This record gives sequence, structure tokens and C-alpha cells, in this order.
Amino acid sequence: MFAYILEAMSNWFEVSERTRREAYLAQSSDIVQLEQRIRSLETNGYSQ
Repeated sequence: MFAYILEAMSNWFEVSERTRREAYLAQSSDIVQLEQRIRSLETNGYSQ
């Protein structure tokens, strides 16, 4: 039961983080800015 709760919480955090990153990338005004944001996320380990 405890393992199930941990797994559910882990999945929730992963989905939440993915949604946050996608929203950040979607705010790009052009392809150059999108590429810069992607590069920034890759460089900073997705911890923005």
C-alpha cells in the first residue's frame, strides 16, 4: 500500500513538472526563443 502511494505521488510530480516545462516552452514567441529555452532547460537540468 505504501509503495502504491509513493508511486502515485511520483507520477503526479512528474506530470506536474512536465506540464510546467511545456507551458514555459509554449510561451516562446518564435523558433529561436524556443530553441534557447530548450537549451536552457537541458543545461540547467530542468530545474528552472
